[in-house]
Amino acid sequence: MSGLLFSPLALGPIAVENRVWLPAMVTWLSNESGEVTDAVRDRYVRYARGGAGMIVLEAMGVRDVASGPLLRLSHDRYIAPLAALVAEMRAVAPGPVRIVPQIIDFLKIARRDPVRALARLEAQYPGCGGWDEERLRATLTAREWRDYAFGYRQQIEDLTVTEIEALPGYFARAAVRAEAAGFDGVELHYAHAYTLASFLSATNGRTDLYGGSFENRLHLPLATISAVRAAVSPRFAVGLRMLGSDDVPGGTTVDEAARIAVAFAQAGVDVISVSRGGRFEDAQRPKIGAAAYPYTGPSGLTCMPTRESPDGVNLPLPRAIRAAIRAAGFTTPVVGAGKINTVDLAEAALQGGDLDLVGMARGLLADPDWPEKARGRLAEPIRACTYTNACEALDRAHLPVKCKLWWKTGMNAP
Repeated sequence: MSGLLFSPLALGPIAVENRVWLPAMVTWLSNESGEVTDAVRDRYVRYARGGAGMIVLEAMGVRDVASGPLLRLSHDRYIAPLAALVAEMRAVAPGPVRIVPQIIDFLKIARRDPVRALARLEAQYPGCGGWDEERLRATLTAREWRDYAFGYRQQIEDLTVTEIEALPGYFARAAVRAEAAGFDGVELHYAHAYTLASFLSATNGRTDLYGGSFENRLHLPLATISAVRAAVSPRFAVGLRMLGSDDVPGGTTVDEAARIAVAFAQAGVDVISVSRGGRFEDAQRPKIGAAAYPYTGPSGLTCMPTRESPDGVNLPLPRAIRAAIRAAGFTTPVVGAGKINTVDLAEAALQGGDLDLVGMARGLLADPDWPEKARGRLAEPIRACTYTNACEALDRAHLPVKCKLWWKTGMNAP
């Protein structure tokens, strides 16, 4: 097949064999220790057989703290199992495959527990346990109300300077472990509701070196890039995922995101993956006993567009970011995503300069063989994602993420 979709592309010190990019997608298949389980191995080996040029493993925590059944890269004990996984993925891939982990930091969050929250507030507001919510909302500070109504959530304004200054080192050490495990690079997670994204966002409310001005909001993300780059070899790629738009009131717009991306290109990142939304600020109020989930509000819908959204709905974001990077004189490749699920649309986006690589998370979850089928190496028709977001509902419930088309068609889970 001619065209750009199945042509190679350099990403700094490495190259991908084709432009099909599997973005990080939480699976909830690990265990409470963040280890590579049989289910994790089966999922990613299945993806590798499908022929994508780049596979980004789900977000892995850089700090060795409890994070539920999510993979971690926070200690040397994770290196050997991940190395075995990478080797097995390479062994089954139909051609050269690049594999990187997405490394992430996240802040503390608690389940909604109004009884406990009111007990903590009783000393300051005697008798508040008997107030109705109208009086509570009128009396409490905005932060107190949020922690009562949604459950406690740590935010970047709570962090001490010492805590902030430690973060680049956590990312750098995780990157060193990734290189030791045989990965081709790392993707720094600067998107959605997580720590580094919150520093970047225009919603950053800090008043010190790490907040306020555009330059201050870039301080920690740039320091993290520098620390990671200094810790790994020149053969190891360093990319990142960022938001092309926060999609929350007062958040970062695409114009400012383009400026941010240029700063990252100038800092020497090898690839920039563009996402959208998925913020806590507009999340729905969780049920009692559940934690707030950052994909339940309007910004979550833009992050994971449904069948009602136009195909390629988010393409204007990578297009604007890529154009700004090129205008600044950099050639940093850009990944775009969001309902790009046909060969024609993917090729048109590449040819039109919207992006350099095609991110396809739900599409490859629905059919891991999409690349091999699209290039004519497998005769079966592509099983196209229907964008009902059944997979996202499982993620929200912290259940193993699957595609409803698997059981609808009798297919075993990849």
